[in-house]
Amino acid sequence: MANAEVEAVDFEPEDDDLMDEDVEASPRAPIPRIKSTIGDSSAPKKTKGRGFREEAAEADRNARLSARFDSLDSDGGPGPERSIEGWIILVTGVHEEAQEDDILNAFGEFGDIKNLHLNLNRRTGFVKGYALVEYENFEEAKKAISELDGTEILTQTIHVDWAFSRGSFKRRNSRRSPRVHRSRSPRRRY
Repeated sequence: MANAEVEAVDFEPEDDDLMDEDVEASPRAPIPRIKSTIGDSSAPKKTKGRGFREEAAEADRNARLSARFDSLDSDGGPGPERSIEGWIILVTGVHEEAQEDDILNAFGEFGDIKNLHLNLNRRTGFVKGYALVEYENFEEAKKAISELDGTEILTQTIHVDWAFSRGSFKRRNSRRSPRVHRSRSPRRRY
C-alpha cells in the first residue's frame, strides 16, 4: 500500500452543485441614502451644547429671566417685607436653654403670635440660638422689634429684627472691618 499511486482527481462540479449564479437576481428595492448637509447651505445646522445659541435666543432668555424676579429697590426702597402668611421677625442671641413659653411670654405682650419656630440642635437638644416669631399685623411686629431689641431673656441679650427685608442689609457689628483676618489658625510668620 505504500507504493500505491495516488490518483489525483480533478473535481469538476456538476450542474446541481453550482449555485444559481447564472440566474438573474431578483430586482431589489434601492437602498435609501442619507442626505449629506455638508455642501447644502439651505439645511439648518444642528448643534448641541451651551455655546451654540444665537444672540437673539440669548437675549430672549435674559428678558424672561429678568421678568421673573423683582429688583431689590422695587416698592419704595429698603424696608421690611411681608412673608406669604404674615410679618416674621428674627430673634438672635436666644439662650440655649430657653423654652417656647419663654419666647411666647416675652413676645405675646405685643400682639397675637401666629407662629413660633425655636430650632433645636439635633446632637445636643439645645436651642440653636435664634427664633422666628410671626405676627399677623405689621404694627404688632414693629412694636415688638422696637421694644425687645437689646433686652434680656434668661440673662442673655437678644437682638430682634425683620426676617425678610427689601434693600441692602445693615451690619450690626460696624466696628469690624470686612477685610479682617478671620482664620482660626495662627498667622504665618515669614
